[in-house]
Amino acid sequence: MTFRASVLTLYPEMFPGHLGFSLAGKAMERGQWSLDAVQIRDFATDRHRTVDDTPAGGGAGMVLKPDVLARAIDSVSENDARPRLLMSPRGRPLTQERVRALAAGEGVIIVCGRFEGVDQRVIEARGLEEVSIGDYVLSGGEPAALILLDAIIRILPGVMGNDLSGLHESFEGGLLEHPHYTRPQEWEGREIPAILTSGNHGAIEKWRRQQAMQLTEKRRPDLLEKAKNEKNG
Repeated sequence: MTFRASVLTLYPEMFPGHLGFSLAGKAMERGQWSLDAVQIRDFATDRHRTVDDTPAGGGAGMVLKPDVLARAIDSVSENDARPRLLMSPRGRPLTQERVRALAAGEGVIIVCGRFEGVDQRVIEARGLEEVSIGDYVLSGGEPAALILLDAIIRILPGVMGNDLSGLHESFEGGLLEHPHYTRPQEWEGREIPAILTSGNHGAIEKWRRQQAMQLTEKRRPDLLEKAKNEKNG
């Protein structure tokens, strides 16, 4: 099954961006996923192809018009069960769990906002799920959409050379990832931990788990608290 991504944007030339290279690019060539970048401006009906207007009630900036954006959404979503996502700093934070759920589906429809935002009526009328990639503001939703797609595509079946690679990464299992090492054995006076060259795979797994726990406790104690609450809940 091909994972289908439709991105609604005022800058379709920004896609596929970095997703046209490396593993994602090769997966696209193999037909494992596809990308359709739709120009929102094509759905404006006036001769100036206007897509925005001043905010009701006053204020700075401009707001994407609901009628134009709705026509763009409808053009790709008729009889389509794919989730409709709006990249927005006020959205629910993106998690690895949500990424896995999206990757298990047929694809996504992503709306990239610009200016001050999107008219609330089209968010409600077209059932857009607002998604945030972090507590900061970008100039537009395009970089966020690329990040979201990157996270999804890399875990699609067969995209990574070794499907087990994704099982030991940060946030999988609720922990940050353990440290990694490779040859040379000694570098600038620093040695690879002896346990990793012992050949004792059980001990290595235990060491990696301990390292992941320590890193998570030090850098992201909120993840441990979340896991504790889920277990007790």
